[in-house]
Order: sequence, then C-alpha cells, then structure tokens
Amino acid sequence: MIELDEEQQSARDWFESLRDRICAEFEAVEREAESGAAFDYIEWDRTDPDGTPGGGGVRGVMKGEVFEKVGVNVSTVGGSFSPEFAATIHGAGEDPSFFATGISLVAHMANPHVPAVHMNMRFLCTTRRWFGGGADLNPPIPYEEDTADFHARLRAACAAHDPTYYPRFSQWAEEYFFLPHRGVQRGVGGIFYDHLEEHFDGNFAFTRDVGEAFLDVFPRLVRRRMDTPFTDGDKARQLEYRGRYAEFNLLYDRGTLFGLRTGGNVDAILMSLPPMATWA
Repeated sequence: MIELDEEQQSARDWFESLRDRICAEFEAVEREAESGAAFDYIEWDRTDPDGTPGGGGVRGVMKGEVFEKVGVNVSTVGGSFSPEFAATIHGAGEDPSFFATGISLVAHMANPHVPAVHMNMRFLCTTRRWFGGGADLNPPIPYEEDTADFHARLRAACAAHDPTYYPRFSQWAEEYFFLPHRGVQRGVGGIFYDHLEEHFDGNFAFTRDVGEAFLDVFPRLVRRRMDTPFTDGDKARQLEYRGRYAEFNLLYDRGTLFGLRTGGNVDAILMSLPPMATWA
C-alpha cells in the first residue's frame, strides 16, 4: 500500500464512487435489454522495478447485449518515473517521484447507431498537483441531436465554474482527438483539460461536475439509440471506424503511454481497444 494525504484520499474516494454509480447505471441499461450482463472486477497490484509496492487498481469489464465491451478502471499508483519520462511530465523534471489516482472509461457499443464514448479524470502529483481529464463522443454514425445534447451537458458543467472553460476545453479536445496521419477527427468532440492546479477545492469541484455530467448524459444517448434497427452496411461502417479509434489509442493517447511507462496493468490500459475492428 502507498500512503495518501487528505487530498489524494478524497480524490481516490470520489473516483471510486463515480465508478460504482456508472457501472450500476450501465448494468441497468443491460437489464432493460433483458440481458444478464454485469461487470467483472479484477484487482491488480503495481510494483516499482526495485520491487517496492506502488499501489494498484481495479479493472471492471462488462460484455453485454447493449455494451459490446465496456471497461471502467480506477487506479491509484505511486513511485518514480524513469529519468527520460520524467522530463516529459509536468513538475517531474527535478524530482521523478509521482502519485496518480483516476478513473478511465471506454465503451464500445453493439448497435452502430449508439455512440462509443471515452471519459477519464485524474489527480496527479509530482512537485506540482493538478487535475486533468474530459469526455468525448465517438459515434460511427453521428446524429446531430446526440452531439448537441452531449456538448450542451458538458458546456453547462463548465459554465458553472468558468465561462472560458468550455470554449478552451472543447477546442483542446478537437486538437487532441485528431488523427494527423488520416487528417480526421476521432469523433465529434467533447472537452479535454489538463494541469488545473493550485486551487484544489475548485478544480476538484469542476472535475466532479464533469463526471456527473457524463453520468447524466451518456446513458440517455444509449437509451435513445439502442433499439434502432441497423444494416450490415451500418455494422461495416462501425468496424471501420473502430479501426481508426484503435489507431489513435495506440499511437497518440497520453493515458496509454502513461500507463505503459509507469508499470500499469497492461490489460487495464489496453481495455480501450475495441473487441472487433476492420481495416479495409
């Protein structure tokens, strides 16, 4: 076990409570589809290269009738970055020790009319302390209504804290979730933020509101589209889109890199990859 101070413990506790409520809501959707699917939870432990315990986490995975594959991970880890990796991390250049706790979620849906989604939030401590995270919608077959509702809910969460947040963070998401080798966006956007530091209470409150916004809006979108009839052509479009999603996560995603470079659980890190995809 690693020792946590008051701020670290409160962040960890909330990420775990959000996980529990999200998983309960997703299981409720499966029950509505008359599916018996439920999350399986697998605990994992992390050790530093020298054998020192470095925390761990819980990987939750469900495969159902609506959620073809959804993973919800919470991890709380600490240790030291390698010198070359520390140079790339905010506040770790002079001291490579770190602490991180957070939640990461990716849902790949059975029906191609239901959007895939990604959400993550984290509290990271080096010589600096900050929150980061966000959520973005990834529909193989976009609907303007779904996109508008998703953005409106995130916009409201941002507006409650700072009128500049949504314009800044939605633009950041557009720039971040972009595949330069294809010249296309990964999805229809959302928000992405990082390095919110110095004001723990305010930044933690904002992060909580982003999590609550996600829990409010995404299940509504799922229920709206989950019974929509689809064709073989729709499914083929979904599988091709998933290939692009996999390309982004393996080539550009910061969370994937951070997890692999800090000795995280490989299965948990790569749970973001879709269960099936095609490359034409």
